[in-house]
Amino acid sequence: MKIKNLILVIVVATMFCVGCDCDKPYKMVDGRIILNTPERPEGQQDMLLFAAEPIDVVRVGFIGLGDRGASAPKRWAYIENTDILALCDLKQEKIDKVQGYLKEAGRHAADEYTGSEDAWKAICERDDIDIVYISTPWHSHVEMSVYAMEHGKHVAVEMPAAMTIDELWTLVDTSERTRRHCFMTENCIYDYYEMTVLNMAQQGLFGEILHAAGGYSHCLDQLLSKPEPRWRVERMRIFRGDPYPTHGLGPVCQLLNIHRGDRLDYLVSVDTKPVVGRKLYTNATGENPEDFKNGDQTTTLIRTANGKTIHLFHNVVTPRPYSRGYSVVGTEGYVEKYPFENMMIGSEVEEGVNPNTLGAHKFMPEKERKALLEKYKHPILIETEEMAKKVGGHGGMDYILDYRLVYCLRHGLPLDVDVYDLAEWSCVVALSGISLENGSVPVAVPDFTRGAWNKLQGYKHAMKE
Repeated sequence: MKIKNLILVIVVATMFCVGCDCDKPYKMVDGRIILNTPERPEGQQDMLLFAAEPIDVVRVGFIGLGDRGASAPKRWAYIENTDILALCDLKQEKIDKVQGYLKEAGRHAADEYTGSEDAWKAICERDDIDIVYISTPWHSHVEMSVYAMEHGKHVAVEMPAAMTIDELWTLVDTSERTRRHCFMTENCIYDYYEMTVLNMAQQGLFGEILHAAGGYSHCLDQLLSKPEPRWRVERMRIFRGDPYPTHGLGPVCQLLNIHRGDRLDYLVSVDTKPVVGRKLYTNATGENPEDFKNGDQTTTLIRTANGKTIHLFHNVVTPRPYSRGYSVVGTEGYVEKYPFENMMIGSEVEEGVNPNTLGAHKFMPEKERKALLEKYKHPILIETEEMAKKVGGHGGMDYILDYRLVYCLRHGLPLDVDVYDLAEWSCVVALSGISLENGSVPVAVPDFTRGAWNKLQGYKHAMKE
């Protein structure tokens, strides 16, 4: 009898361990993976609508001056009431290039930091810098962001801000504890079309938004085939999932008022096998790894607490035109951006046409659509459009991002992207991987606000009175 009881205990214990994945930071509940949510440390408060003291002249230090990093100080040089004090990169020639930009814009030379892997820390330790702008490879984002905030600096960091859920919680907790902004430089939320559609949606033109789509389709075969830099293709070798979701997710989360009356509930991811990606890795390294993980195409579906859905995709290896796949489905209208800008409001069909006929429902005529886009142009675009087109940066949206960041810091306003946006948009990296590694099961999206997602109602850009 004792032996039978012992066997029963062992069997039950084994079933428990298998069912809960005791060696992993999550559990399976009713067919859905749920990750552990750490309690908010005592004394911390959320950062919803957090506004720091106004900064008359925003003093900035830049870390990382690569392809994207070099263009940031160039844009800042054209934004009034800013002072570019520090530049940091491992390569002196990149610093020299940016110093040239500053000279052309009539700015003074910035202090230089180079020569070691830790040179960037000195920028964070200065007492005359307000914000640190980080444009380095993904794996370094968290360490740099945390160090900067702990030294009293606001942070602007490239996307994705972190690669794991634990790292995202670290950023959330550090921002809450230090009361410093942690802003992710997701530029696609400042695209002219996306901003205008957001304004139209907020004014009710499309009815209730039920579904939205976005993603990142950008054939980077030539870049990924180069021996250097290798950090992106090395990440693809070891990671299965969507490594770059924020371009598609950011604009639609604003449309759906995520953590401002709704929240991301759960997601499911599927992927193709890696074919082209593995070939590109071989081109870059001369190696042919059997364990190359990143599928050529990754697709993720997300459902929100209020019953809305989001479709995301990622593909940077197969030949196809650039697309972020932006589209919006409302109860009274539809919008899409790729391959062409199209819009439809209402469901009227042409007179005398059977509504069951394919093609009976037509997109709005181009003239009418353009007039509507002009009528509902976002107020921020009206304010910045001329300078944005002059300075550039992905058609001007990079300039608008930096302009808005400086605007909010100068006027002591909440930023357009808070630390919870940063975490929600970036968490798809890790969660898509978890879903795929477990047979594409649903994975619950953590509530990084820790219960405050319904505290605010509706996304809004803060403006001075």
